[in-house]
Amino acid sequence: MTVAYIIVTVVAALWVGFSAYSVFARAPYVVGPLADYGVPESWWPWLGAAKAAGSLGLLAGLFVPFVGVAAGVGLVLYFAGAVVTVLRARSYKTLVAPLMYMAPAAAALVLALLV
Repeated sequence: MTVAYIIVTVVAALWVGFSAYSVFARAPYVVGPLADYGVPESWWPWLGAAKAAGSLGLLAGLFVPFVGVAAGVGLVLYFAGAVVTVLRARSYKTLVAPLMYMAPAAAALVLALLV
């Protein structure tokens, strides 16, 4: 296991975990755009749970590699869906938000596949 893989995975897990916490805490900078995009409020806890599970899965992947790969794939798909949602809402100025969460998750996935 390489040092880069461990660092990138831990950072990605913390970053996505923070995003999950922000949804659960209903931070205005997270739930405001969700409402603007037309995401039903009843979905918010499920979206937060998916992020939290992905974050924990990345960390578990340090010990059980296939779990980390599955979590990485799930997070990349999750944030790809977020990108599509932002594009459909035509909120181009906020497009960077899901991409800045997708990038470390994708990096952790690539490194997990290479280790």
